[in-house]
Amino acid sequence: MTTLLELQGVSRRFGGFLAVREVDLAVEAGEIHCLIGPNGAGKSTLFKLVVGRYEPSAGRIHFRGHDVTRDAPHSRVQRGMSIKMQAPSVFRALPVRQNLHIAMQHHVPPAELAREEERLLELLGLASEGARPAGELSHGQQQWLEIGMAVALKPTLLLLDEPTAGLSPEETFRTGELVQRLAAGGMTVLAVEHDMSFVKQIATRVTVLHLGQVFARGSVEEIVSDPRVAEIYLGVPHAA
Repeated sequence: MTTLLELQGVSRRFGGFLAVREVDLAVEAGEIHCLIGPNGAGKSTLFKLVVGRYEPSAGRIHFRGHDVTRDAPHSRVQRGMSIKMQAPSVFRALPVRQNLHIAMQHHVPPAELAREEERLLELLGLASEGARPAGELSHGQQQWLEIGMAVALKPTLLLLDEPTAGLSPEETFRTGELVQRLAAGGMTVLAVEHDMSFVKQIATRVTVLHLGQVFARGSVEEIVSDPRVAEIYLGVPHAA
């Protein structure tokens, strides 16, 4: 498989606090890779390092064969990253369709815009909501719309920061189905997540962070069955 994103010895220090410590991470083309861990594990900091909101204190980040360690977020987007942050940030006063139009207008030929809007509305389960102001959508629908806006950039790598935050179990499952459809279409996904039912539904591989370091990595089956992970992530003690 082709390595799309690679972190080599990445660390991030805030004063005397080392939030991320010598993390190695490889995301392969076509996979859904989930990054999990307990609160304070360093997940959000590592995510911000990947997208360029923070610069590493040490280590290198490569994306599609390029060293992007010092690149600004917009440069990484131009290389094929697209980002869905945790809180929805849709244009609430504008119709759903126009939100998608704004996102894709510089990435899709004008003659194909209307057709692509229809395709995304159908993909997102929002085909009947196109004329509705985005602010009137449910929280889950707004999350799907923002995923659609990220997908509208036609990225090689889609980055999702806790995409199921605040969702009901049914909405969480539908979000998993959406991510799986995107991956089946050839998109690579890196998701920071805490909901293990969602991780079990979608993940090809899982990396577990603890205290800023890689604690475990493997298939979702290996991670779920690892008693060490249960102890640090779920608070379940195990015998030494």
